[in-house]
Amino acid sequence: MTMGRKIRWRTGSGLMTHQVIEAPTPHILIDSRKELHGWWRGKRECTAERLLVNPYNGCAIDCFCCYAKALPGYFQLFRQQKIVTVCRDFDQAVSRQLNGLSVVSCGYLSPVTDPFQPVEERYRLSEKIIGEFVRRNIPIEFVTKSTFRPEVVKLLRRQKHSFGQVSILTPHESLRRRLMSCGATTDELFGNLKRLAEAGIHAVCRIDPIVPYVTDDEGDLSTIVRRAADCGAKHIVASVMDIPRRMAGELLGHLDGLSNGLASRLKKLYREIIDGSRHADLDYRRGVFSRLREECDRAGVTFALCMEYRLQDGRPVGLNAEFISSANCEGIDIPVYVRAGERFQPAADCDGVCLTCQDPQCGVEDLAMGRPGVTKRDFTLTDYRRWSRALASRTLSLEPREAGVPARERR
Repeated sequence: MTMGRKIRWRTGSGLMTHQVIEAPTPHILIDSRKELHGWWRGKRECTAERLLVNPYNGCAIDCFCCYAKALPGYFQLFRQQKIVTVCRDFDQAVSRQLNGLSVVSCGYLSPVTDPFQPVEERYRLSEKIIGEFVRRNIPIEFVTKSTFRPEVVKLLRRQKHSFGQVSILTPHESLRRRLMSCGATTDELFGNLKRLAEAGIHAVCRIDPIVPYVTDDEGDLSTIVRRAADCGAKHIVASVMDIPRRMAGELLGHLDGLSNGLASRLKKLYREIIDGSRHADLDYRRGVFSRLREECDRAGVTFALCMEYRLQDGRPVGLNAEFISSANCEGIDIPVYVRAGERFQPAADCDGVCLTCQDPQCGVEDLAMGRPGVTKRDFTLTDYRRWSRALASRTLSLEPREAGVPARERR
């Protein structure tokens, strides 16, 4: 290891001293007690349940608009000092947590940082975590702006519901380099989609986020959709950039460096405040999403939004219902999985659309959030353990299928 300076950083445990390891990018190692968990509290638009797993805090891809820079704790260490935090042996912690469950949802790697950023070259935590899910026959997905090793594709091929999402903000490599510090080239990103598709793995292209007046050119967005479809992507996910108020100054300053006066134009466009973030004008966003939906229909791929809202009577209401063309917002139906011995299998007749479910075939009543009066909510590892105990105390009706895939599955 290439050791560097020592730093002191305050967390909930107090002031800690850390040795910085300089290669392949500055980072520190910590022992973490983080647990697998579902979506966060608050606005809930994600149709399916996920087990969120994040082995790295801070991300050396360093997208200028990354909302994780507004998160507390070690995320601020990266924001202020460009030092990534690595959760030592986190794959082993994930393994122990999965061993204690009898009901699971698809893993999500990862919600706030790129799982294949440079430190992955040294520690392989993301690849190891994928392995822990797959060897139990539990589905897992990833979202990345980086390249990944052939071993990752081989692992995903072993689990029929596992898939990959690749974020592509612009078809222009010169512009991509101005929007992030590192990450894969534009050609490599499209190549990721092709590698997944050729391996028979569901491939999703994320145009997420679209930056107004920078990456929102109609022709450029059409190019991404068409090129992604040509590479084998089956689904497109899109959003328009939000501006967290606590990082508005640095974000707008970066954009003004791209084009003088751009910050002023954006301030006029970003007139809506929803839960601490500024959102672009609703008519602007609807216009962008309408054009993208039409382009996706022409290209023969499905479409959905990610975390897009409008205000109604002062409360956020999701926009996805206006534009989505798939049952699940990631374009693939993934059932809840239940334990069958050492491995897991799909619960009978479950398509994974928990947000609209009224009859939980998986046996977990909490997941049927489509019933009247049921609150859309987040879930923790404690909930999964509670469900597992309940399922273990009774026989769940399982009907193993040859493919284990609901009828609406497009893959």
